[in-house]
Amino acid sequence: QVRLVESGGGLVQAGGSLRLSCAASGSIFSILVMSWYRQAPGKQRELVAEISSGGITNYADSVKGRFTISTDSSKNTVYLQMNSLKPEDTGVYYCYAVIDRRNYWGQGTQVTVSS
Repeated sequence: QVRLVESGGGLVQAGGSLRLSCAASGSIFSILVMSWYRQAPGKQRELVAEISSGGITNYADSVKGRFTISTDSSKNTVYLQMNSLKPEDTGVYYCYAVIDRRNYWGQGTQVTVSS
């Protein structure tokens, strides 16, 4: 019943910015963690950023200082503000959440950074 829907991906030039959104809908009592992962072609999926219900954040070293994860708890939505984008940031970005002791994945949104 719970669904995660990402939006905000697209094509951007190096140095530009994008903001990704992930909205959780359905029957939700508690969200323990919301995260962003990404996967480039031929590479394994990697954690980009996560935020816990207590507000604790964690970032991959490669994005620290450039990306910011935040939530709007009233809307069950997590955001990923991506600044100073690099071609290496290109990939499919997936939203992941633990909601009511179950794990959910979004469908993914493509981010392409041109040089």
